[in-house]
Amino acid sequence: MPFRRRREGKTDYRQRRILIKSGEKRLVLRLSVSHTIVQFIEAFLEGDRVITSATSRELVQGYGWKAACGNLSSAYLVGFLAGLKAKKAGVKRALLDVGVRKPKGGGKFYAGLKGVLDAGVEIPCSEEIFPDENRIKGKHIASYWKMIGDEKEQIRRFSQYLKRGLTPEELPEHLEEVKKSIGKAFT
Repeated sequence: MPFRRRREGKTDYRQRRILIKSGEKRLVLRLSVSHTIVQFIEAFLEGDRVITSATSRELVQGYGWKAACGNLSSAYLVGFLAGLKAKKAGVKRALLDVGVRKPKGGGKFYAGLKGVLDAGVEIPCSEEIFPDENRIKGKHIASYWKMIGDEKEQIRRFSQYLKRGLTPEELPEHLEEVKKSIGKAFT
């Protein structure tokens, strides 16, 4: 009978063994519908130890992020924040731990990875998996906002943005502002 975490679909032990045997630190990205978590983890005999982590809630509370926390842009910023924290903690290189669910290229998962790379942490990967730069900046959300046209429908679909005082048209500029404030906090 397989281990309990394997039966529950939570751990791929073959992949985990390969990553731990490498001796490298691991970059773990986990996504939910409304949040992103990025962690740098080191394995020890007693168990894994988190070196540093960042969540999308930190963007809202510490850096003024006004948009939704479950989109591609926020995943990028969480990755960028985690990468800067990792560099400060002395992490220069890590291996990507994707977990049991295999992510699709061009999605939120790889936007978070792109943020870590842009922060200066070395992660071996292919450039083909990253989302388009316009999607990372949120330009696709801004163009969708314009395409809707009907004001009531815009308010219904983007109530979280509007409640925080941001229209989706302003998202690309807002992303750059938040990225600069994250960068200033680590210089």
